[in-house]
Amino acid sequence: MSEDDEWAIPEGVQPKPEECAFDLDRTLSSVVSVRAEVPPDAFTASVLGTERAGHGVVIHESGLVVTIGYLITEAETLWLVTNAGTAAAAHVVGYDQTTGFGLVQALGQLGVPAMDLGSSRDVEIGSDVIIAGQGGRPQALAATVISKREFAGYWEYVLDEAILTAPPHPNWGGAACIGPDGRLEGIGSLLVQESDGERSIDGNMIVPIDLLPPILEDLLRFGRVQTPARPWLGMYTADGPEAVVVVGLASGGPADLAGVHVGDVVLAVGGMSVGSLADTFRKVWALGAAGVDVPLTLIRDGRQLDLSLRSADRNDFLKHASLH
Repeated sequence: MSEDDEWAIPEGVQPKPEECAFDLDRTLSSVVSVRAEVPPDAFTASVLGTERAGHGVVIHESGLVVTIGYLITEAETLWLVTNAGTAAAAHVVGYDQTTGFGLVQALGQLGVPAMDLGSSRDVEIGSDVIIAGQGGRPQALAATVISKREFAGYWEYVLDEAILTAPPHPNWGGAACIGPDGRLEGIGSLLVQESDGERSIDGNMIVPIDLLPPILEDLLRFGRVQTPARPWLGMYTADGPEAVVVVGLASGGPADLAGVHVGDVVLAVGGMSVGSLADTFRKVWALGAAGVDVPLTLIRDGRQLDLSLRSADRNDFLKHASLH
């Protein structure tokens, strides 16, 4: 177990070795803890904190680890710890804003096997999976895929098809979603609520692992995907009962500088009306690459307001640690 993990998943909902078609303990040993320290003046420090802890999964014998990117964004110091207590310093290899994946390279020997990548497209609703944090069976949860659907996050993020699992793992960030064959199907990102039409169900949003192979080489070679960056507004929005509403602003970001206010209702992007959070982001991204002007039509205090925002590349606002 992790050195400060005093809690454990109740035994009744832990995965059972005799019910697995693979070596459960060996597979769980591929999950490591990820601990990051971020400078206080980092762009993400005020939102994500300066000390971050979660998990990652070793996917190559060299000590390459895939995790959720928000754990390692702007990290100055990184440590990985295995189930056996082996600790190794690490450095950030890359982070992809589009998928949310982050890659970390251990700078010492971890002594654990790599977990094979699965095929998340083959994961079906109703499939049994394991959501695993570092710490072996006491930190592993037997779960079920309850939905596969589009997911939009207020931070200008959209997945065409995220995996939703339940019950929720209480320490989900960077946790492994392991399929019935013992392969990695995705990485834990969030705690979410999913409705079955009659009630709300707490669960985890999992980033599908199929999104990693197409970008892996770019992340390894360049630290980011070598396609034009999407336009970023620094405008945090949410789906309201009848409209998309601005709920926050990144200080010094394009929306903040252009005079967007919290509480503004987003009516249109580039003259095209928007119907949802995902629709808003997709219409912004369709205008071109980062740096393109983004015309917004807003409603403020009952009055229509037209603003033009000069978008930016979000990566330009972030600190990038150097490998020493």
